[in-house]
Amino acid sequence: MPGRLPSRLRIHRPALWAAGLTIALGGCSAISPDGSLLGLVTPYRIDIVQGNVVTKEQLAMVRPGMSRVQVRDLLGSPLLTDPFHADRWDYVFTIARPGTAPQRRDVIVLFEGDHLKKIDAPELPSEREFVASISRTSASGKKVELELTPEQMAALPAPPKTAAPPPEPAMGPLRTYPPLEPN
Repeated sequence: MPGRLPSRLRIHRPALWAAGLTIALGGCSAISPDGSLLGLVTPYRIDIVQGNVVTKEQLAMVRPGMSRVQVRDLLGSPLLTDPFHADRWDYVFTIARPGTAPQRRDVIVLFEGDHLKKIDAPELPSEREFVASISRTSASGKKVELELTPEQMAALPAPPKTAAPPPEPAMGPLRTYPPLEPN
């Protein structure tokens, strides 16, 4: 019969099922709590960055009485503007990266009419502190530098000097036309 297994496989069918089940369940225990398989292979997880970064330096430039346009020029567009609370802008920043604690900062800007009334903000980091908090390390564990030192800048080759392109010849009219109105 075409649908039946050979007799030697029929005898071992329960053993084959047991072996398959053992392998399948054993594979589940090979995944560690951090998501890696046997501690060797880890899935790639992306950084999730949302919102506006507002730093101490930016906030120091904002003063009560400024217009909405001036505040937007300094802090950027707010992440949230509520149509029911037109005098409130919310600047929310979140970053979630694998292996680090998530960060969240909320800055609330309140207006009275078209002028800034008040800002509610937690202790914000400076630009350097913010960059340090999100800096990465390379695979070797060495910190990746984001700026060149003065010595490294001095060691850079000077950009090649290029000659200015020759000026293009003036293009005058190729033919003359008779006047439109008779004299």
